[in-house]
Amino acid sequence: MNPNAPNHTAPGQVTFLGAGPGDPGLLTLRAVEALASADVLIADPQVLDVVRAHARATVDMPAQTVTDESSKTVGLPEVPVLRDTANLVMTAARGGRRVVRAVLGDPGLDGNAAEEMLACADGGITFEVVPGVATAVGVPAYAGVPLRDGKGGDVRFVDARSADATCWSEVGASEATAVVSTTLDSVVAAAGELVAAGRDAATPMTVTIAGTTTRQRTWTATLGTLAQVLKAAKVLPAADGAQPVIAVVGERGAADRRDRLSWFESKPLFGWNVLVPRTKEQAASLSDQLRSYGAVPHEVPTIAVEPPRTPQQMERAVKGLVTGRYEWIAFTSVNAVKAVREKFEEYGLDARAFAGIKVAAVGEQTAKSLVEFGVKPDLVPSGEQSAAGLLEDWPPYDPVFDPIDRVFLPRADIATETLVAGLIELGWEVDDVTAYRTVRASPPPAETREAIKGGGFDAVLFTSSSTVRNLVGIAGKPHNVTVIACIGPATAKTAEEHGLRVDVLSPEPSVHKLAEALAEFGAARRDAALEAGDPVTRPSERRPGSRRRARS
Repeated sequence: MNPNAPNHTAPGQVTFLGAGPGDPGLLTLRAVEALASADVLIADPQVLDVVRAHARATVDMPAQTVTDESSKTVGLPEVPVLRDTANLVMTAARGGRRVVRAVLGDPGLDGNAAEEMLACADGGITFEVVPGVATAVGVPAYAGVPLRDGKGGDVRFVDARSADATCWSEVGASEATAVVSTTLDSVVAAAGELVAAGRDAATPMTVTIAGTTTRQRTWTATLGTLAQVLKAAKVLPAADGAQPVIAVVGERGAADRRDRLSWFESKPLFGWNVLVPRTKEQAASLSDQLRSYGAVPHEVPTIAVEPPRTPQQMERAVKGLVTGRYEWIAFTSVNAVKAVREKFEEYGLDARAFAGIKVAAVGEQTAKSLVEFGVKPDLVPSGEQSAAGLLEDWPPYDPVFDPIDRVFLPRADIATETLVAGLIELGWEVDDVTAYRTVRASPPPAETREAIKGGGFDAVLFTSSSTVRNLVGIAGKPHNVTVIACIGPATAKTAEEHGLRVDVLSPEPSVHKLAEALAEFGAARRDAALEAGDPVTRPSERRPGSRRRARS
């Protein structure tokens, strides 16, 4: 018997969970809670990545029957596949397991979850429903088209795949706001159905693809001009005309209103693919900040971490922690925390060895890794998260209050001397110990290298001179359409020495100020395009010549 297999005395249960239209941030708290306790996860392919991130690493994800192209288009399985999915769900539940069936949008409004629920009910399987943000509601909200306002108003939801003549006639004859679920190559026909049914051809219409994701695009037209607008925008004819769209018909989608209400697609870095040459651990808060500006961050490690060549110095320092040699230990990176933690585990020590020692962390991510180790830092910079910021808050040595005058500083082999010099100036003795070595990382996948050299990235953030040298060394020089953002003058100089044109320079040596400066650059670029009457495009969508003219 597998000792790791779930052992539930109660019968299994199925949770039909709405995963929303695509934005991972739209998952409800209850959905995250259900996913965290799931034994089995069965998800629509469009939202698998959204929900998998919240499930346990050991969750079982049984293979599902692949749908045909038409079912992929609408995001719903056809009847034979539906039966297979229902069988997967019920088989897992009958084994006493907690099953989460995650669907695109909302279980009650999107898809055929109701049929799967009926199958469970007929099979005696207990189930619950966790509602989600419905596609037909979430996508208009992200497109800047409120479906109702203070005056109220009727809203009709139309699925163009199943709408019959009566449906089109009723909606066409009314003044209701119509939310039409269809496909890109069928949306013009849907507009025609409404006009033929009596709706005024001058009625405003918005069409949105990839709603709530950073690939979202929305076009504003009228029922009568939609075909011309999509053709002029080179959207139709489309190579992927089968992709789903949400169209909103009615005065609430009028161009002058949407221009003021388009909050999502107007973010300063909306849809920008931004290269972050740092590991996921190092880049976590930076990537979150970039996402808040609408960007799509891609972390590419440029360095790898290895143990020091001679471990004796580190071993003596760790033993000194236990014997009371130090008053302080200062961590300047997540990697330094990891190195000390690994050495502790080697000696059979744990966080209790820090008892009586003051602990400093250079920033929030380093502090977080310490807390995960079981150590709460005594000092984290109140201002800039850097060695200079740490020194701003570090107390000078006082022989009256400080019984010991020594600081343990576990760092990388290439660390700067700023912190050491500052601590000595404050009266402290410093054991500057190489806790780990940084070496150039392995090259990223070929696809990433091609994107870097071929202009697939809209911007790259360089946070040090070494990230410039290492990225160029392992992946090649970024294309000249890529916006180059540097954390400071020294990094900018290194970039220029490698033949790169620096577009953005952070006003302060802070990764968050760097991201903020890039967002300001993106906002100014967007404003310039709108003022000139040009379409707003990403740097990777512009020809090199036109990009330079846009900046002048």
